[in-house]
Amino acid sequence: MAKAGKSRSAYRRVIVKVSGEALAGDGGSGIHQPTIDRIAKDLVAARELGVTLGVVVGGGNILRGVQVTGKGLSRPTADAMGMLATVMNAMVLEAAIERLGVPARTMSALAMPQVCEVYERQRALRHLDENRVVVFAGGTGNPFFTTDTTAVLRAAEMSCDAVLKATNVDGVYSADPKKDPKAKRYDSLTHQQALDQDLRIMDATAFALARENRTPIIVFSIRNQGAIEAVLRGKARSTIVGA
Repeated sequence: MAKAGKSRSAYRRVIVKVSGEALAGDGGSGIHQPTIDRIAKDLVAARELGVTLGVVVGGGNILRGVQVTGKGLSRPTADAMGMLATVMNAMVLEAAIERLGVPARTMSALAMPQVCEVYERQRALRHLDENRVVVFAGGTGNPFFTTDTTAVLRAAEMSCDAVLKATNVDGVYSADPKKDPKAKRYDSLTHQQALDQDLRIMDATAFALARENRTPIIVFSIRNQGAIEAVLRGKARSTIVGA
């Protein structure tokens, strides 16, 4: 695992996966600006550890493609709408980061050059090398793939040391801890165990891709200020899913 020079983080470069629901705050939908600002501050604090950051955002706070397929829309059309929602979230997060004096770029897998940069691997790598925060939007640009899979894919493409999966719970459980008080919390798992036990903190495609590329996934709660920095320092309550 790469060390980050003078940084007190064990990671040199990471992808942070932030769900659309996390951007909605306690409201469950829409964009909650105080929550966006808090997450932006967390990202900036993490960057100050010497870590270069990519962020993959979801769109479930605005629209989730699989939820509208029963309303007369095909799955590809519904997924395209969900990808557009991620672009809106990315632009809001980019603006919040830049208000803190840190350069950021939104790059979309869906081409919309009048709105943001189109994702190109080499250009994204240059942005990261120049210490910009890159916010990846538009999913993979293809239907039938989740933003979790996007996060693992971008981590592989950007040669990242880990994917930080920001959720509303403090790790991976054997069942939903809100519904099952006896749910077991794991400190660590292998990718194969996560697949075999059908632990749905990420979809099977994302876990399989992470296993193939030996990319650790760190699952943690984003609800408290400083959560991302705490993970990078190894001080957060989390679950590590790795080889």
